[in-house]
Amino acid sequence: MFADGGFHSTSMDNIADRAGVTKPVLYQHFQSKRALYRELLEDTGRQLRESILSATATARNPHSQVEAGFRAYFGFVQDRQNAFNLLFGGGSRRDSEFADTVVEVEEHLTDALEQVIGEDVPSLDPGQRKLVARAIVGLGEHTGRQWIRDDLEPPAEVIAHRLASFLWYGLRGVGSGE
Repeated sequence: MFADGGFHSTSMDNIADRAGVTKPVLYQHFQSKRALYRELLEDTGRQLRESILSATATARNPHSQVEAGFRAYFGFVQDRQNAFNLLFGGGSRRDSEFADTVVEVEEHLTDALEQVIGEDVPSLDPGQRKLVARAIVGLGEHTGRQWIRDDLEPPAEVIAHRLASFLWYGLRGVGSGE
């Protein structure tokens, strides 16, 4: 409901009705609508991060790791559009508390990417690795939003492969100083 209507347009009454519970039951679990929304953002971010980390942990080499990460990311976008929109849609960024939660998710993804970049392109100093990792997170996020607008065309595997190839060969050039 938050993904469809946004935070301000969604009431606890609406949520209770949709969930088939009473509003007091919601308040037994969440102090407020803000607490519920923040918990949803945190949980969605945690699920996305775990999906990516799980996929990359089994990759054979750094190139496969990049592609596996993008496959997991775009698989999440494809299979959980409402969750992706909740996390990265405009509504979560209009409120500083919620924006901070989204930034935390982005920072966790950035930290994981920074580590992979450091292992594969050791010639980049830590500041450069952080900047490149943030750029990759932004690329994925923006591409995900646009991909949803384009009705998920082409398929997730194609998007993942194209972006992984783009980044892989681009990172190789950055690492060599070319």
